Amino acid sequence: MPSLLHHPLDPSSRIIRLMCAEYGVPLDVEEIKPWLRTPELLEINPAGTLPIMLDDSDTPVVGLLAAIHTVEDLYTPAVVAGLFPPEPGGRAEMWRLIEWVITKLNDEVTRYLLEEKIIKRDQKGATPDPSVMRAAKANLNEHMLYFNWLLAHRTWLAGDMMTLADFTLAAHLSVLDYMGDMDWGKANETRDWYARLKSRPAFRTLLNDRVVAMPPHRGYADLDF
Repeated sequence: MPSLLHHPLDPSSRIIRLMCAEYGVPLDVEEIKPWLRTPELLEINPAGTLPIMLDDSDTPVVGLLAAIHTVEDLYTPAVVAGLFPPEPGGRAEMWRLIEWVITKLNDEVTRYLLEEKIIKRDQKGATPDPSVMRAAKANLNEHMLYFNWLLAHRTWLAGDMMTLADFTLAAHLSVLDYMGDMDWGKANETRDWYARLKSRPAFRTLLNDRVVAMPPHRGYADLDF
């Protein structure tokens, strides 16, 4: 059985957890705080980032893209549709949107709000910077305009079928939702799409997450939110 070094609010770890849950892969999880950069973590991954998958082999699978391809290569079941479109054009659009989320959305929104609300709690004397959070939320509003437009014209984020792009965006938005940064009232199309994903059995692993001394925002675990 594979295991995963993760943090409950690390969006990249959430992507892998969603993939494994969707594919019916049992997964042992071990929670760590990567920003503490412990010697044990840096020995496995000098970059000090998550996720990290471990199995019976001697070589850990380090990083989001490596973990995505490992899960897809080893665990895609034959009895359900996979998360990668069969056609090259569909896969290209899926990867375009995954890159948008894990680079642009993460660099302009997610990582700043995680830094201010979660990581600074472990930094002596550090306090959240309201100006940084305001800028991140303004950036989030711009991203939501784009996602709303896409989902007004498509059944799923990348087209007519659910793909890994949907899980990738949902992982990030679920983190923001946990911290209370999502205004679903201004994102009807994205809200309806997220409600469909949220009701999938694979999503239960995320809805049960709790961070010490920081309960989830109201409605986080509700399917009717």
